[in-house]
Amino acid sequence: MKSVKIENVSKQFGQVYGVKNLNLDIKAGEFFTFLGPSGCGKTTTLRMIAGFYYPTNGHILFDEQDVTRLPPNKRNIGMVFQNYALFPHMTVDENIAFGLQVRKFSKAEIQHKVDRIRGQVHLATYGKRKINELSGGQQQRVALARALVIEPDILLLDEPLSNLDAKLREETRVEIKRIQSELGITTIYVTHDQMEAMAMSDRIMVMENGDIKQIGTPQEIYHRPINRFVANFIGETNLIEGTIEAIDGEDIQVITTNGLIFIGRKQQSSPTFTHMIGDKVFISIRPESIHLGAGDNTLTGKITFVEFTGISVNYIVDFTAFSLKVMIIHSYDQIKSIGEDITINVAYDSLYFLGE
Repeated sequence: MKSVKIENVSKQFGQVYGVKNLNLDIKAGEFFTFLGPSGCGKTTTLRMIAGFYYPTNGHILFDEQDVTRLPPNKRNIGMVFQNYALFPHMTVDENIAFGLQVRKFSKAEIQHKVDRIRGQVHLATYGKRKINELSGGQQQRVALARALVIEPDILLLDEPLSNLDAKLREETRVEIKRIQSELGITTIYVTHDQMEAMAMSDRIMVMENGDIKQIGTPQEIYHRPINRFVANFIGETNLIEGTIEAIDGEDIQVITTNGLIFIGRKQQSSPTFTHMIGDKVFISIRPESIHLGAGDNTLTGKITFVEFTGISVNYIVDFTAFSLKVMIIHSYDQIKSIGEDITINVAYDSLYFLGE
């Protein structure tokens, strides 16, 4: 396994920047995810690491080796593509063995390595099957086995689960994480699905318009987003605009445009936010941090939407100047109806303050 370092890397396509001045350190053995919307630069960055694109500026290093201009076949990487790129006329074993044959391994070595990796991806008895005889999840595991059988220093995965249905996607992401943990291989994963990123990653890089917005653990990015884009992109949140009316020690008092008052802790703020009376502020409130009844920051509004999911009841509640999405986990009380009034509260510690 190897570390990956990106130093001041930019990539231009004509006059347009795909990514600009990226600096990034990925640790050896880490499961690191590039997360962001379509067109944000995550796949461009992955392709530069793979060697399919060369940077316009900057350097890429594996450990201390500069690989910026090294062709892909010299980098010892394994890659799993969005469409798997399997050979439909070949069997499972023939697909997995392809990279080993290119590397001129003996037939005995190839069969030994193929048998071993096939077992690791839970396809032990599927060696003679043709690709079109497999389910989508099984094909994805063949693609993963083909990438891993060459014993790469770094594994790259580009939206590998996007073609699977929801249940299979969840099962397969568990398998990918299991295999990565067992092998300890440095893994870089590209996705626009924040649930995948949160569930699988040691660390996440959130990107927008070719720039890095935040790097951190799933917990850091979820609970301490650096700006409104990250807060909105990671999970669900309610953003309420207001103005700082008072600061009393560690307490911040914010008034909204319709005169509602929220009180929270100064510590629960983006690291880039400065606290000045009169400043505009956005309050981020996660739906699951809202509770029924009176308490800190109590509000009463009217229900405009109800959704029962089994694990939760989700409401949208209107407060005239804004609406809040409310998620009540494991609610065994009677579910309220559209049009009913509802009283909710948001704990003092659950407010998170963001700047403009």
